Amino acid sequence: YTGETFANVPVASRETTDRAIRGAHEAFPAWSRTPAHKRYRLLSNVSRLLEERREEIATIICREAGKAWKYSVGEVSRSVETYRFSAEEAKRIHGETVPMDASTAGEGRVGFWLRAPLGVVSAITPFNFPLNLVAHKVGPALAVGNTLVLKPASTTPLTAITLAEIIEEAGVPAGVFNVVVGSGGTVGEWLTVDPRISKISFTGSPPVGEQIIRKAGLKKVTMELGNNSGTIIEPDADLSAAVPRCVMSSFANSGQVCISLQRLYVHKAVAAEFTKRFVEETKKLKVGNPLEKDCDVGPMIEEKEAIRAEEWVKEAVREGAKVLIGGKREGRMMHPTVLVNVRAEMKVMCQEAFAPLVSIYEYETFEDAVAMVENSPYGLQAGVYTNDLKKAMYAVDRINVGGVMINDTSIFRVDHMPYGGNKLSGLGREGVRFACEEMTS
Repeated sequence: YTGETFANVPVASRETTDRAIRGAHEAFPAWSRTPAHKRYRLLSNVSRLLEERREEIATIICREAGKAWKYSVGEVSRSVETYRFSAEEAKRIHGETVPMDASTAGEGRVGFWLRAPLGVVSAITPFNFPLNLVAHKVGPALAVGNTLVLKPASTTPLTAITLAEIIEEAGVPAGVFNVVVGSGGTVGEWLTVDPRISKISFTGSPPVGEQIIRKAGLKKVTMELGNNSGTIIEPDADLSAAVPRCVMSSFANSGQVCISLQRLYVHKAVAAEFTKRFVEETKKLKVGNPLEKDCDVGPMIEEKEAIRAEEWVKEAVREGAKVLIGGKREGRMMHPTVLVNVRAEMKVMCQEAFAPLVSIYEYETFEDAVAMVENSPYGLQAGVYTNDLKKAMYAVDRINVGGVMINDTSIFRVDHMPYGGNKLSGLGREGVRFACEEMTS
């Protein structure tokens, strides 16, 4: 928030990174054979210790990520649950029998398969959820018997280091979990190309994801690569529920959420009323110091990102868009911004903003709205407010995304559901059970 330095963290050298990979590689044989009940107990310990240090960790997230206090506390709570889910999954790693005699050549035979851990997992994570997006990689990896080397975002390393302390205190053996801090161009690349790495789990931008794919070689890869999420508001929507939810979905964590609401398609019959209420609700948001308990919108992660967002808004205005509220920047603070009169080809519509800005677009038919949501290179999640089941199922069938939320926005997620995108939004799925499957063979 202030831009002042409050901690220093050593950047990992090539030698340090190699030592972390070697430690994980050497720890794998023993950890992979650790009984499920012990892995359950250790992950349960992690969950409990996180809960005990909830306010301390929330403060760290506030200070290093600029996330408002209520969302920082919420992230810790979610992480507690994610590790609890991971502990439970440690007891459910199983295979199946195969009816070999379904083939004439298989008569008299019995077959079965088991899920087995892969080895060392490389986890490369972003700044916007420095605890829970890490948990979605660390928890499942440890649950199934993999070891892990984590590279957190360079802007938010302290949360990951605190997590490492907790994992050690929980009783996880040395070498099983390792943290190295540094840039993607150095540490990230070393964790991508090293032949001792068996699996890469990455959350970040499509260009970086593509670079990783090109350099990874024959490794399993899971990627979550963002979105420019859309939500549709039909005339039968409950506006008293939809408006505040859409406002929160647009501006929580300063819009720096992969499934943040960026494109709002509102039927012309309710557009005027919806827009009026939306602007009124946005005016109520408190912008400022994220450590203040009543703060709604804190700073963006870096000033250059706030500058970029401001420039996108100015460019949209030059091209004919109108700002109903916001549009101004103070250092790292980008005020919540609502745009109308937008066009599909504007950056604020067709690219991922990752900023506190949302565009409202009026439509005439539901089919048009669905087509406009689908008209995106991304495909992570979308939302539809309607009480018409046929329309809901039409949207589910026609919008090529990882998840369509009915009577909610694109931002809805609980941590045990399958989560991941299509098109440029990624490869594979997270959500504890599904990540466990991605991290085994």
